[in-house]
Amino acid sequence: MGTRALTFVYNEHNEVILNLYSQYDGYIEGHGRELAEFLAGKTLVNGFGKESTSLANGMGCLAASLVAHFKETVGGFYIHSVTSTDCGQDYEYHVYKDRVKVLGPGSIFNPGVNATLFEGSWAEFAKFCKVEAAA
Repeated sequence: MGTRALTFVYNEHNEVILNLYSQYDGYIEGHGRELAEFLAGKTLVNGFGKESTSLANGMGCLAASLVAHFKETVGGFYIHSVTSTDCGQDYEYHVYKDRVKVLGPGSIFNPGVNATLFEGSWAEFAKFCKVEAAA
């Protein structure tokens, strides 16, 4: 049985534009860390003069790059409707232009994906997930 996760990406108006479902390894040390590594290597821009894999021309560009980064083979990752909020997930990652919010399992007295485990900037998320700084 996998540890499922949803990764929501929001545009500049805080509207969900991507709901990426992860079938397994959705916990913080798995998908969370990989997401933090991906975000740590990106800089948001508004227009660009040269192509670069480290730039994202807005959140729509970032969302497309995120799918391209994670979807390597059949299975594993799927795009769900942005209105699908219950996919049996154990964790949720909410990616905004200036922050990430992580929701995870609640306590035994309050089960479900409802506990805020982290909220902060992309850089703080990388530290939270123990991503090494690029040299």
